[in-house]
Amino acid sequence: MEALTIPKFENETDEANWLYENRERLAAVFHEAVRQGRVRQGTLMQRGITPATTIRLAPEDISRARTLAERRGLRYQTYLKMLIHEALEREEKAS
Repeated sequence: MEALTIPKFENETDEANWLYENRERLAAVFHEAVRQGRVRQGTLMQRGITPATTIRLAPEDISRARTLAERRGLRYQTYLKMLIHEALEREEKAS
């Protein structure tokens, strides 16, 4: 199977379009990885690449995050991670 090269995207729309246009090929690559036993639940967590963090948020903030994430087609946890990442980038650039 030919290697799949994922380009650097200018924006989320370009990324979404690329994912849609390549959905069958991506599925084939994924199924091949499953067949070879290279996909396991929690693989990144087991390697320690993405440590778990717990934060307490007001129920209203979680509700707002869910609504906004849904509009973007994201899970709310993913949306919150994205917001935190963007805020950290801004703060780092500002300092």
